[in-house]
Amino acid sequence: MTSTAPADVRPDPPRPEGAADLARFGYRQELHRSLGRYASFAAGFSFISVLTTVFQFFAFGYAFGGTVFFWTWPAVLVGQLLVAACFAELAARYPISGAIYQWSSRLSTAAFGWFAGWIMVIGQIVVVAAAALALQMVLPPLWSGFQLVGGDPAPTSSTGAANAAVLGVVLLVLTTLVNIVDNRVMSAVNRIGVTAEIIGACLIVVLLLTHSERSPGITFHTAPGTGGLFGALLVGSFAAAYVMIGFDSAGEMSEETHNPRRTAPRTILTALGAAGLLGGLIVLGGILAAPSLTDGRLGTDGLSYVLTSSLGDGVGRVLLADVVVAVTVATLAIQTAACRMIFSMARDGRLPFAAPLARVNPRTGMPTAPALVVGVLAAALLLLNFASPDAFLAIGTTCIVMLYLAYAMVTGPLLVRRLRGEFPAGGTDETGAPLFSLGRWGVPVNALALLYGLLMTVNLAWPRAAVYDPAGGHWYFQWFTVLFLAATLAAGAAHRLWSRLSADPTAPVQETAVQEVTAA
Repeated sequence: MTSTAPADVRPDPPRPEGAADLARFGYRQELHRSLGRYASFAAGFSFISVLTTVFQFFAFGYAFGGTVFFWTWPAVLVGQLLVAACFAELAARYPISGAIYQWSSRLSTAAFGWFAGWIMVIGQIVVVAAAALALQMVLPPLWSGFQLVGGDPAPTSSTGAANAAVLGVVLLVLTTLVNIVDNRVMSAVNRIGVTAEIIGACLIVVLLLTHSERSPGITFHTAPGTGGLFGALLVGSFAAAYVMIGFDSAGEMSEETHNPRRTAPRTILTALGAAGLLGGLIVLGGILAAPSLTDGRLGTDGLSYVLTSSLGDGVGRVLLADVVVAVTVATLAIQTAACRMIFSMARDGRLPFAAPLARVNPRTGMPTAPALVVGVLAAALLLLNFASPDAFLAIGTTCIVMLYLAYAMVTGPLLVRRLRGEFPAGGTDETGAPLFSLGRWGVPVNALALLYGLLMTVNLAWPRAAVYDPAGGHWYFQWFTVLFLAATLAAGAAHRLWSRLSADPTAPVQETAVQEVTAA
């Protein structure tokens, strides 16, 4: 049979893996799809970064909750696993960068989803700043020469807070460069760092538990002055709440992951589960192995004091060096997640300066402009530490509240869809297996996830003077989280109003982000 096609016409080249699936949502494959299952797991685990966050907030949790603050760990883990289960379903059905923004937009309205994405991306930038501050908890104890400003390394002192800002800015310069260089370099740094962190965390758990000074029963003793068990748990839960966020990062990286419908749901759950288990054991080991529970050092110096005092200076410093690696990789991973959120929203034309923010370098597969924006804004936030040591806690708590609220802006619309019978339960992944689904447990799990998220948001944002302004005289730190959230919402509303007023009425409206596309 003779072909009727012209001789110079060749078949179309094969499309990259995942491009056809992504095209169903209205997008082109621009980011390089190079992440496997372990790299996807690493994206979620390194955002959580159990070593970074536990070392950063252990002292705070113990100072307010005493030994009983350990029990906030399983409570927060269960609550976040409920949220993660809902996110796993969504990651299987909407494997797109900008997960929170994309999911909320498709489950509710374009405006509601935009605000969810706006709150999430601002929250992620604050998390980047908070993670970079964690270097102060490990570098000066590792070597006194890292205390570049003043002589007191405690982050609650003025010199410690200022030094934390200096170290944090240096770290942000490095992570910004890695986020510009190449997708494969970023992934390799992430995988190596997460492997080192898991090994280090396991060693810390074993060494602390084998150097115990007391029995686990001590965790039932409520410290005086914490308002009883309930008060201790409410404030002490800040540490666990800060640790167990960011598991949605595996969803953020969906457009760069092989078989994301199958991979992302599993890595979301395994990253949170592994981090929650290791973090809880480290907290327990720190309490049991501390040389003293009453000398005050556990509530100021935290786990760094336990490692160097109980395990010896040599072993302690080696483990602290591993924590430095964890802090570095965590800051990198969080910045990467924020870049993908900005890219996703800009691609839909829903951010200021959308065109440059949506541009992907075809050689590196990385959106360069978002990396620079996140790095500069996070560094600017660190300057607050020069104003007062209380900024450390204000920045840390604010980022948690922002992410918890954004999570609720996904689980809320999802619950409404379930109750209406509109959430797609079927479909298959890239291998032909059924998509991850909660089945009949969907409604109760979703309802509990939403309730938990809203209650924790209120608990974290409540302007307690004893927590946010212990020295007095800084009312703006006491109300910092509430004021920052209000400013974020006001800035978002102003941007949307300006966009409407300045829009060309003859131009077509881009609604890619809110088209409802269900899994095949």
